Amino acid sequence: MYGMSGPYPIRGSVSLPEAELMWRFSRSSGPGGQHVNTSDSQVELRFDLARTEALPEVWKRRALERLAGRLTGGVVTVRASEHRSQWRNRETAAVRLAALLAEATAPPPKPRRATRIPRGINERRLREKKQRSETKRGRSARDWG
Repeated sequence: MYGMSGPYPIRGSVSLPEAELMWRFSRSSGPGGQHVNTSDSQVELRFDLARTEALPEVWKRRALERLAGRLTGGVVTVRASEHRSQWRNRETAAVRLAALLAEATAPPPKPRRATRIPRGINERRLREKKQRSETKRGRSARDWG
């Protein structure tokens, strides 16, 4: 069969630790005809986020916090069953998990610094607003015979 195309990068030089991934295969619902009843093409990929040593401590804390709703005993689970081949579903699941962890470990965005709107811009906006209202007032049919 095909070789896995891993390692799956999360961010920078950190990637999914192949040894810590737990795979489970089951029969997939959906397309596939008679073949689908005999092949275990649905893939469930589990990763023990709470016990992993592969992620820097800061990332791990951040991910545990952000994925709290998705975790079952510190384990994050990803499913893939859209392809007919188990191999492609494995690829999809691994890529999905890497993307999920990349998002969950990302540093928080920089806080927004409030800046004042330049006076010129505000004045121009008010001027255009006034002009628009004049145009519309001119359209009213009050003084038409």
